[in-house]
Amino acid sequence: MSNIDEFFRSVVNVRRRRLLVHMLSHNPEDESKLYTGDIETVDTEATRLLIEMEHTHLPLLEDYGFINWDRDNHEVTKGPKFDDIRPLLEMIEAHQDELPDDWL
Repeated sequence: MSNIDEFFRSVVNVRRRRLLVHMLSHNPEDESKLYTGDIETVDTEATRLLIEMEHTHLPLLEDYGFINWDRDNHEVTKGPKFDDIRPLLEMIEAHQDELPDDWL
C-alpha cells in the first residue's frame, strides 16, 4: 500500500481523523479520551467507542507508524511516521470551516 493510501485510510474514519488532528498540538494523550470532539456520549456509546479505538483505530494507526500506543499505560503518542501525514492533517485543520460539520 502506498503512503497516500495509508494517509486516506487513516483519515476516512472520523475517530481517527479527530485523534490525528488533535495530536498536531497535543502529545502524549490518554487513549481513554475518546476524541469525540463536541459530541456528547452516553456510557454505552463511550464503552463502544473505547472498544473501537482499542481494536480497530489505534492498531491501524500504529501499524502505519503514525502513532505509538502504549497499551499498558493507556498512552498514545506521535509515531515515527507522524510527520509524513502532518501536511494532510494541517490542511484538514486549516480548512475545517469549509468541511462538513461532522468532519472533525
